[in-house]
Amino acid sequence: MTYLLLILGFVLLMVGANYFVKGASNISVLLRVPPILIGLTIVSFGTSSPEATVSIMAALNGNDDVSLGNVMGSNIFNTLFVLGVTAFIAPLVVKNQTLRKEIPFSFLASITLLVLMADIFLQDFTENALTRSDGIILLLIFAVFLYYIFELARKSRSDLEVPQTNLSEKDKNWIRNGAFTLGGLAAIIFGGDFVVKNSTEIAISLGMSEALVGLTIVAVGTSLPELVTSAIAAWKKESEIALGNIIGSNIFNILLVLGASATISPIGVNGLLFTDAIILIVFTVIVLIFALTNFRIGKREGIFLALSYIVYMIFIILRN
Repeated sequence: MTYLLLILGFVLLMVGANYFVKGASNISVLLRVPPILIGLTIVSFGTSSPEATVSIMAALNGNDDVSLGNVMGSNIFNTLFVLGVTAFIAPLVVKNQTLRKEIPFSFLASITLLVLMADIFLQDFTENALTRSDGIILLLIFAVFLYYIFELARKSRSDLEVPQTNLSEKDKNWIRNGAFTLGGLAAIIFGGDFVVKNSTEIAISLGMSEALVGLTIVAVGTSLPELVTSAIAAWKKESEIALGNIIGSNIFNILLVLGASATISPIGVNGLLFTDAIILIVFTVIVLIFALTNFRIGKREGIFLALSYIVYMIFIILRN
């Protein structure tokens, strides 16, 4: 039964992502906004819901390592493996605005998190922690990001006329597109939950420790919605939605998920996570450099990023 539920989870992920991307893409055309804005908002917020659930529940239960480690691990997975696989499926075209604003904003969020974590080094405190005031700072920065998105959407609607003639009459139906988007998201969330729970059960039955399962299967499992959604979007040649989903998810995870978690309950910082934070920052810069090359992230860059994640996984397994 466990194996059947695991297979069902993967089927739900694939089918759900297909309809989710289709509905979100049609909505971007109907709203006359660039697809990357939909990727940065509706798609990224939706696919990050597993991370939000895990981290906020962990904060409520006082499980600091899970709350912070889940976000850190998910963002590294997004930046390396999700982006790498997506670019390998179809090279990602990076618009000038994404290069100048969205990717640097993701870098800023990562730097801000590192600074707020480093209480011992920067403030001579006795321990490192994300306090409630740190959480509020993250939430305020997230509010600035939302304001930027809304202003960009408003400007796009007035400056950019996105033709709707390429949509069939049934694809212009708001109710239909809303049902595709919400139904697809629900299938993604349930599918991801099935995959995480049942793969964890199988792994433990095969002799893996719970700690190792948590660092690998659970961390990757909560990011499966980003992986499947971005991969399907790339396959459908919706590279802006794919890239927006990855960047938006990283920003959402740090600023909103960790901001809300720390505001609910201060989060103690495990010293080992500083290495992961630095790795995330370094690879965000590498992605920015890749994007500067002809304004695209191609197959070779994708392979490099995906292989880098495998090396990172080996590193954390040996470290723990």
